[in-house]
Amino acid sequence: MCGIFGYFDRQGRDLPAEVLASMGMAIRHRGPDDQGIHSVDGAAVGNQRLSIIDLSGGHQPFLSDDGKIALVQNGEIFNHIELAAELERSGYPCRTSSDTEVLLRLYEREGIGFLSRLNGMFAIAIHDAREGALYLARDRIGVKPLFLHDDGTRVLFASEIKSLLATGIRREVDYEGLDHFLTFNYVPPPYTAFAGIRHLEPGHWLRVDRHGKSRSERWWNLASVEPEQHSETRWIEEFNDLLDDAVRLRLRADVPFGAFLSGGVDSSTIVGLMARHMSSPVRTFSIGFDDPRYDESPYAQEAAQRFHTEHTLERVAPDMLDLWPLATYHCDQPHGDASFMPTYRVAELAARQVKMVLTGDGGDELFAGYDKYRNFFTPSAAQLGKTEYQHKWHQSLTLFSNEAKNALYSPNFARQTIASDPARLTQALHAQVPHFDRLNQALFIDMQLLLPGNNLVKPDRMGMAVSLEARTPFLDYRMMEFAFRMPAEFKLRDGITKYLFKKAVTPLIGEALAYRKKQMFTVPIGDWLRTTQADYGTELLLGERASTRNLFNRDHLRKMLSEHVIGTHNHTRELRACMAIELWFRSFFDNDGVGA
Repeated sequence: MCGIFGYFDRQGRDLPAEVLASMGMAIRHRGPDDQGIHSVDGAAVGNQRLSIIDLSGGHQPFLSDDGKIALVQNGEIFNHIELAAELERSGYPCRTSSDTEVLLRLYEREGIGFLSRLNGMFAIAIHDAREGALYLARDRIGVKPLFLHDDGTRVLFASEIKSLLATGIRREVDYEGLDHFLTFNYVPPPYTAFAGIRHLEPGHWLRVDRHGKSRSERWWNLASVEPEQHSETRWIEEFNDLLDDAVRLRLRADVPFGAFLSGGVDSSTIVGLMARHMSSPVRTFSIGFDDPRYDESPYAQEAAQRFHTEHTLERVAPDMLDLWPLATYHCDQPHGDASFMPTYRVAELAARQVKMVLTGDGGDELFAGYDKYRNFFTPSAAQLGKTEYQHKWHQSLTLFSNEAKNALYSPNFARQTIASDPARLTQALHAQVPHFDRLNQALFIDMQLLLPGNNLVKPDRMGMAVSLEARTPFLDYRMMEFAFRMPAEFKLRDGITKYLFKKAVTPLIGEALAYRKKQMFTVPIGDWLRTTQADYGTELLLGERASTRNLFNRDHLRKMLSEHVIGTHNHTRELRACMAIELWFRSFFDNDGVGA
């Protein structure tokens, strides 16, 4: 687990050493243990290292014996032991036990096609002086981030946008990116909120060479999975076997580790499987709130007792708005998801004792765990025609509809986004999976947009903010492919979300935890805007600084806020998104607070 950064200049011009170093220091929180940079002939790859595997021998970059290939990665390759043994047999021995050296040797042997051999989470940069080219690659579903800036001459890359900004490139707003944000409540890849900066899409690699060419290819595609029909018993057996092995592989580490534990079905299952494979108690971490609407700590305690974990619970004040600017800085972009703040607190708690945790992320998107799936996929929805179904599903995902945007946007913002059409994103994804049933089409869209745009940003950025690695067993590629071979009837049945998942894990975690009511891990910003934080909300939304952005119709925004405060409407999510944009401007354009 690390942060990577660097550049490739098509004209062979060097970037000053101090600029390269500043790129690394901008993301030092991702890797405070070590910095390594390899520069040669107008190109460089750099790494900020958080040492998890082979603490003494894992310094990056790794170089080929002739010095012509330099490789860095951010992430972990969970099957590196098996791959290293295979490389040894085929005449490409590794001199260390580092998973990063395994990547170098595989590339030497197979070229960029080696990516399909990996079971892991990763963003990889390879400078190959033999070809005069730079390769950038991202894992299958986007657990690890990788951002790019290409001015036509020089390509800059980094694990976080702030590292790119450290080079002095101009900071400009991408209005289409903000329009997508106000549609989905996050900025979906490849878009970002910064003009000229793009997010390399999950499951893709990019090659840049000195001839001015850039070529991108998708090396893994979840849409290629073909649905299958099996008995419920067989699905359960395969689910349990795959998830158990995914957890086993993710226990490989040379540092203390543990798990986030909310007491929900996902995290309880992961902790239960960890306990099977470990000879010492699992270290588990959770936070609790005084407000029972948001407090899951009793369920976490129940799971901790069941699996005899070494449990650390910290009760915290629910009012975490002081963390919002910090979370925004670490995310680089606006996010409307309030759960980033409590995620930071539990990551901060865990980082006092461990350097790595396992989490339950991905289970809801694979196996239909959210209420939105149950609420939408009703018998009446099954009668919708294809076009109407796709339109209504897109509408169900949107924060601001087109009509709501027309009322909210200033004339300037409306002009800037006249060509933006977020519905094209979901339409294109639907078109990739006509062979999936409708529920799996909806899940596929969440896998491609929601996970890399928001839900995986949360554990990565909030964990990395405190130098904590987060591993996600549900997103083992074998589990993802398995989940999309499975028909909808085994995911959502008779109003039960995660139908087969819950049935499969009940013997492990018990019926009470398997079938407990789902509770969102969030904080009540909407309530605070009506009470203790009313002035804060008003200043962020309607203050002098916000007015200079020229984004919103202030009269309409004032009306929304007034309706919310007096209680005639609940505009929590909409107001929260507009506040998130203002906080982003203050952090990255006004240089307020953290990182200024």
